[in-house]
Amino acid sequence: MNIVYNELQFSQETAKYLRKKLQDMNFTIAEDFDENADLIICVGGDGSFLKALHDYDFPNIPIIGINTGHLGFLAEVDPDGIDYFLERYQRGEYTTEISHPVEASICTRNSCIKKMGVNEIVIKGDKSRTIHLDISVDDQLLQRFSGDGILISSALGSTAYNYSIGGSIVDPRLSVLQITPLAPINTNAYRSFTSSVILPPDARVKISPEYRFEDNIVIVCDGVEHRYSKITEVDIYIAEETIEMIRLEKGNFWNKVIDKFL
Repeated sequence: MNIVYNELQFSQETAKYLRKKLQDMNFTIAEDFDENADLIICVGGDGSFLKALHDYDFPNIPIIGINTGHLGFLAEVDPDGIDYFLERYQRGEYTTEISHPVEASICTRNSCIKKMGVNEIVIKGDKSRTIHLDISVDDQLLQRFSGDGILISSALGSTAYNYSIGGSIVDPRLSVLQITPLAPINTNAYRSFTSSVILPPDARVKISPEYRFEDNIVIVCDGVEHRYSKITEVDIYIAEETIEMIRLEKGNFWNKVIDKFL
């Protein structure tokens, strides 16, 4: 097993307790990250969960989070539920939920770079500048957007940044893309949607900035900013890679929605 955790004292203490319990149950714990392990246990908040997936390049290993942070929407277990989780896991009394990240092919005048986001990929203006974007779905022009930017989220990420800007909550068992505008502006020249748009899993979203905005765009993947010169096009779609999350209780997603948002 792989145990990853952040630098907070509570997380370190929780990871120490977890390690001892696993050793007492005769589980093998990797000293360094093992790509052939049966499970990743991430101790921390949602940020630590996302960081673990990015740091280890979206490994093909089931993952479960133990929440020592604040919101803990991605985590399945609270620290006081570690014993319960381990007993259930040892008996095989759990299910897995498959999610797909969002992937972007970012093309400049010289090359294309691929980036992924567990929750979302945001295209926005550098230094809070207004930007103008042509947005197409499956090569059909959807809108000429003007505003702060747009966010494209996975179903899993619908309750994150997407929800805070007015996007819809989507059950993570669905495989969809959601486009949500950031401060859209409607003028004679630009007609921007003011609500989110939900697309099927095979949809491809193409975003082309007006030529004078090629150097005024920032790509943000799960909160991490990326800057590239002369961006000509960004193609966004559901990635082939999967995230396999361990679930202990059915319906836990909606229990979290009710508990944390209502």
